[in-house]
Amino acid sequence: MCLNYKPLFIAAAALWTAACSAGFLGLAPAGDRKEYVQARDLYNSGQYDRAITDLTEYIYKTKNVKRREARAYRLLGASYEQQNNLSKALEVYLEALEFHPNNTPLLAAAANLYQQTGLTNRSIELYDRVLTQEPNNLDALSGQAANYSAMGFYSKARQTYDHFFELNPTADARHRARYAETFLRQRNFENAFINITMALTDNAQNPDFWRLSAYARQGLGQPQEALQDLEAALLLAPGRLDLLAQKALWLYKDGDYKNSLAAAAQILKQQPDNQLAQFIQAMNWYRLGKKDASKKQLEKISQTDADTFVGRVAAELLTFLPHK
Repeated sequence: MCLNYKPLFIAAAALWTAACSAGFLGLAPAGDRKEYVQARDLYNSGQYDRAITDLTEYIYKTKNVKRREARAYRLLGASYEQQNNLSKALEVYLEALEFHPNNTPLLAAAANLYQQTGLTNRSIELYDRVLTQEPNNLDALSGQAANYSAMGFYSKARQTYDHFFELNPTADARHRARYAETFLRQRNFENAFINITMALTDNAQNPDFWRLSAYARQGLGQPQEALQDLEAALLLAPGRLDLLAQKALWLYKDGDYKNSLAAAAQILKQQPDNQLAQFIQAMNWYRLGKKDASKKQLEKISQTDADTFVGRVAAELLTFLPHK
């Protein structure tokens, strides 16, 4: 007997189409793909609230766990990140990893959030999982190097950065600056200066790059050049109190008490209760012969908050000042 295969083929094709539409074979139905694309477009246009609403509905509206695909979770977490809701974003990524435990973009995203929230050990663990699967993953390498640096493992951080730069020699200047900082932390000022100069060659508009260059120059015994670099940083970020405080301290160290006093006054104009600026002010007054004013300032500092480092130093200095 001769069978007619054409009707059988048509029937099989119909069953396949129905199966895909229902999603029971694990493939995303056509409607699902459209919903995801719409949510992605909302995200790309900056409509994060709507993207979150649509993605949440997309992921949870049926019992079909195949909707809980990694890309949807990743986009939902990224939407929360854009809203600076890091705890919710991390919650999304951790749930996603229950369904996709080896998905490297999700692992890297969660590791990055752990890093931002100071949970460095957990971040290291997740980046290790990424690098086990993808030893050349650039995001994981740079993230892990930053983790090692934060933990004080500077040599290990540099080894990781070395691998990162081998794979990505034109990496963003911020990575070179972080690499430079690992040398600075170990007082290797020469290599710190070489690398921060490379970062400044790529991006001279970052005040923190100039700050690092200033520290390296100070360590190399170039106080005037260090102050020049600090001034460059202040031109880019004139309101940065940490830069002003460093300038005031270096000027005091160089014996330029009047300009040090002026830098401290700039800080106190913005923050009248800034304890470090008050301390610098007191030290300059003492050097300029205003010893009574200096002593009163130190007493004020030590009495206001004796538990801070500056408060303790002020109290200690008072024991050496002559009593009337």
